Amino acid sequence: MPHPHVNSISNMNAAKLISIIEESKITYVRENLDIHLHASQIKLLKQVKKHEKPHHKGIRIRCYESAEKSDLFNLHLELYLKRYEKLAKKGLIEIDENPENGLPYDCILTEKGIKVLDEINSLEMDWEKTVHINDDDLEKLRRIAIDSFQISYKHKKSQEFIF
Repeated sequence: MPHPHVNSISNMNAAKLISIIEESKITYVRENLDIHLHASQIKLLKQVKKHEKPHHKGIRIRCYESAEKSDLFNLHLELYLKRYEKLAKKGLIEIDENPENGLPYDCILTEKGIKVLDEINSLEMDWEKTVHINDDDLEKLRRIAIDSFQISYKHKKSQEFIF
């Protein structure tokens, strides 16, 4: 007898299906990762790698320079720093609280952080095999991702990349 949710899933819209798929991937990675990380920490670790790229670092610097430094802004800054500090305590990143690039702080991956990201990437590929994603599926997902990206990019651009 199939699981009762199978009938529900067969009638779900795309947004709900995407949520189930994302939750499955994160669960698989977290269960098989050699280090305990919350889903938000995995995402944040990936952001550190992304923000090391010169193009992204340049955007962050320009946004920080033009941002109004209100109390709310400073609160968000402090909250993000605390999230990064948790990754630093695990030895995954180093935080420079006085970088020369004009940012209030900057993060860099440690060797351990790079290894954990490599393990995450490997586990995500294993998950794809486990859930039987094939080349046709990947092509459809790429097309959907390109169309989806336009929505979020347009929004970020309208906010001048300050969020």
